[in-house]
Amino acid sequence: MSALAKARRIGRIPVVDVAPVVDGGNRPAKSVVGEEFEVTATVFREGHDAVNATVVLVDPAGHERSLSMTRVNAGLDAWAVTVSGDSAGRWAFRVEGWSDPYGTWNHDAVIKIGAGVDVELMLEEGARVLDRAVAEVERTNGQARVLQAAAAMLRDAESSPEVRLNAGLSSAVVRELRERPLREHVSAGANLPWLVERERALYGAWYEFFPRSEGAHFDESAGGWVSGTFATAAKRLAAVAGMGFDVIYLTPIHPIGRVNRKGPNNSLNGDEQDPGSPYAVGSSDGGHDALHPDLGSFDDFDLFVGEAGRLGLEVALDLAFHCAPDHPWIEQHPKWFTTRADGSIAYAENPPKKYQDIYPLNFDNDPEGLYAELRRVVQVWIDHGVRIFRVDNPHTKPVEFWEWLIADVAVSHPEVIWLAEAFTRPPMMRTLAQAGFQQSYTYYAWRHTKTEIEEYLRELSGPAAAYMRPSFWPTTHDILTPFMQRSGPAGWVLRAALAATLVPTYGIYTGYELVENVARPGAEEQIDNEKYQYKDRQWATHGEQTLAPFLRRLNEIRRAHPALHWLRNLRFHRADDENVLVFSKSRRVYDRDDVILVVANLEPAVTRETTIHLTMPELGLAPSDTFVAHDLITGQHWNWGEHAFVRLGAATEPVHIIHVTPY
Repeated sequence: MSALAKARRIGRIPVVDVAPVVDGGNRPAKSVVGEEFEVTATVFREGHDAVNATVVLVDPAGHERSLSMTRVNAGLDAWAVTVSGDSAGRWAFRVEGWSDPYGTWNHDAVIKIGAGVDVELMLEEGARVLDRAVAEVERTNGQARVLQAAAAMLRDAESSPEVRLNAGLSSAVVRELRERPLREHVSAGANLPWLVERERALYGAWYEFFPRSEGAHFDESAGGWVSGTFATAAKRLAAVAGMGFDVIYLTPIHPIGRVNRKGPNNSLNGDEQDPGSPYAVGSSDGGHDALHPDLGSFDDFDLFVGEAGRLGLEVALDLAFHCAPDHPWIEQHPKWFTTRADGSIAYAENPPKKYQDIYPLNFDNDPEGLYAELRRVVQVWIDHGVRIFRVDNPHTKPVEFWEWLIADVAVSHPEVIWLAEAFTRPPMMRTLAQAGFQQSYTYYAWRHTKTEIEEYLRELSGPAAAYMRPSFWPTTHDILTPFMQRSGPAGWVLRAALAATLVPTYGIYTGYELVENVARPGAEEQIDNEKYQYKDRQWATHGEQTLAPFLRRLNEIRRAHPALHWLRNLRFHRADDENVLVFSKSRRVYDRDDVILVVANLEPAVTRETTIHLTMPELGLAPSDTFVAHDLITGQHWNWGEHAFVRLGAATEPVHIIHVTPY
């Protein structure tokens, strides 16, 4: 029998139903440095003797630290403890069940001595338990003296049984034996994998733009568009950083194919004057390891990355692993593509969408060669300072490829973060996350009612949070939902606020500040889509008549309040109006609780007045307490309690982001 099989056998003290466990323990549960989460288990034994449980944390260096678990439901033998990792790396944890001699004596002694049964015998047995605890468990002299003094008092025949018993049950003794218990029949569960990553894997605000549009302009004298460059795009970084974003995400920056090049609004009649879709990667100018010549050289790219870093921004690069028909790989590696019966190469389709300018890769004909080449491509960009990759359509490639690639990169670059753009079926989304993606796009853009949002967020912040971290985007360059088309500025404020407070990572696509809400007829995406043409937004002409100040304030709030940096601390509250959403997040920071309460009108075109009903313990308060509700958006203050009246609408504000300050 294998060592793992032996470890998973029922021990003398059964330990079952341990969580979090991902894929039966084959893949790690995830957290980031300092992020707290609960380890739970069912621990029990036969008979009536006391049982206890401990979680053992194993850090990347192999050092172990034990934490006492608390029985949270005696009837169900349920145990729990809150844990966190203080450094990045591959950790493990296990739950140990054990028989508790002191707990057994404590329980029996109180009953028997109280009834006058076996008094001296019970006192002596208690003293012997404490003698064993001193002899068998390592302690300092001061710690041992606590137990030795109690044992001596238990044997003090000059004192009353009550006084002697109280010495054995003192808070000092209980505390010492909780910290360093005497354990019998220790039964260890399996070591379960646990990956602790850097904070950006969970928390961050992303800003997406097309580098070619930043600085692009129409040149009348030349009779056409002039592309933006890395140098002109770098001039936009200060504004992005000034709004408080953490990540600047670049759509593909490679050469764009000329064959079947798309024109404006996804038309099939593109020509050399049209820039084409940057997702149609590759031409005679190079492939995935090359830069579009209009953008500049690698020296220019390095300067862009350096400027972003100087401003506190990380650069995320779009990895679009598919090819234009004139990509160099078409000639060099024909096996990497699917050939149809008529001899043509199959282009990409996502019915009803067709991508005649894109050829998918086939991972089955030459996996060794293709895997090696894609790994080389990733390394090119890592060597140029990229530490975050937004992966386009990962669900159209084999999961085993991503598992291999992410793990291989992590060997030398564990700080690299991968975001899956996988708007696909839930099993695929979950499995990609389990296979290694730190973050995932979600269905947030299509969740609008209170029921939809609450159900979805309970799923995301519940057991799934052990391996899948959501990234919320109200719009993208591909998505403009009917709600965003019709709701106006108040709706755009609402959806950004919800994205930024429901989950730790959110993002916006450039132009969000300008409420670009006109759709291409028959499609849920913007008209004159930037994916197929340049867009000169002329930022300097808009002044403060944009949502930029609101986004800046939103990101200031996120940075100032650590409660918004976590996912698993999300709690929902009630409102009488079904269109009003209420939720809170809290986090202990040093000696205080940081508590944020959000109240949102989900249909802000209509002003709504309603009463909200708060579960006060979730805010760290008693039901009878009151608190100062400080709206961090408007600066207003109200005195609130368990039940509070709110008024929200486009003419006032569609959302309150409240800092809860107890009196």
